[in-house]
Amino acid sequence: MKIAAITMVYRDYWALGQWYDHFSRHIGAQNLFVIAHGADPEIARICPQASIITIPRDDLAGFDRTRGNMLNAFQNGLLKIYDWVIRTDADELICLDPAHYSGFEQFFDQHPKARAVFSIGMDLFEKEDDPPFKGDMPLFSQRRAACLTGHYSKAWAVSGRVALVRHGVQVRPRKVQGFKFVLPRGVYLVHLKYANFAALEKSNTHRIEIANGDQKGLPGAMWKNAKADAQRFLRKSRAKMHEPWDQAIDYVYDELAESPVREPAKGLVRVQSMNFEFRTTLPDWFANPQNYIHKFQT
Repeated sequence: MKIAAITMVYRDYWALGQWYDHFSRHIGAQNLFVIAHGADPEIARICPQASIITIPRDDLAGFDRTRGNMLNAFQNGLLKIYDWVIRTDADELICLDPAHYSGFEQFFDQHPKARAVFSIGMDLFEKEDDPPFKGDMPLFSQRRAACLTGHYSKAWAVSGRVALVRHGVQVRPRKVQGFKFVLPRGVYLVHLKYANFAALEKSNTHRIEIANGDQKGLPGAMWKNAKADAQRFLRKSRAKMHEPWDQAIDYVYDELAESPVREPAKGLVRVQSMNFEFRTTLPDWFANPQNYIHKFQT
C-alpha cells in the first residue's frame, strides 16, 4: 500500500517541524509533500527529504477558497500514484492508538471501501505550569493536556475523488445521504496551535498581518484578533474540569459518531462542530517512543 501526506504552510516553522517528524516516521519522508506558500528556504531545512512545491504569494484574495481548491486538485493527482492521501494543516498530527492499529497501513486496510476517513479531534494546549517547550525533547513528553472538540474532528485522508471542504467532505448533492461516514475508534487528530505559546506568538503575528490586508476573501476575525483569541482559548481551557481519558473519549465518540451533519444543498458531510466543557490528559501511549518507530516499507 502506498500512502502520501500533504500540507501547506507559511512560516509556521515549529508546527511544520512536528508535522515532518511525525509523518516521516510513520509513512516515510519520501512520501511527504509540502506546499510552500511563497519561496522560503527554511522549509527545505526543516523538511530535507520531503517534496517541496512553491506557489506564488502575490495574491491572497479568496484565500481559503483558492487554497482549498488547489489542495483538492493536488490530492486528486496524487491518488493516481498513491492508494491513500493524508491531508492536514501543518499544525495537525494524526495519532493511532497502538492498541487498535500497528500503523497507517493496517488502519487503511481495515477500511477498504471508505473514500474518506474522519477522526476525533482535540486541541493540545500548554498548561500554566508547563515549562517552555524544548526542541530536543518529544512533543508528547512535554504536552499532554487536551480539549476534545467536534470542530477538529475532521476528514483527514481520502482514497477517492472527494473534496475536503469545511473540515468535512464534499460530494455530489444526490450522494450526500448515502455517503459512507467513517469515524473509527483509536484515531485522533491533534491540533498543535496552542501547544507551544512561544511559537504561537510568532505565528499570530503573521496571521494578523494576512487577515488585516486589503484584499477580498481573507481569513476573518479569529486571524484579525489572533492574540486575543489565543489568550481567551487558553484561559477557558485551563479552567475546565478534568475528565479521565477513557471516560472523555467514550462520551465524545458517542456524541459524534452516530449523527454526522449531512447538507445536501452544499454536498457536504461533516462531524457536528461541538465543544465539550471538560479537558483531559493524553494517555502514556502518545509519549511512548515505541509508537514512533518507522512503520513504513522502504
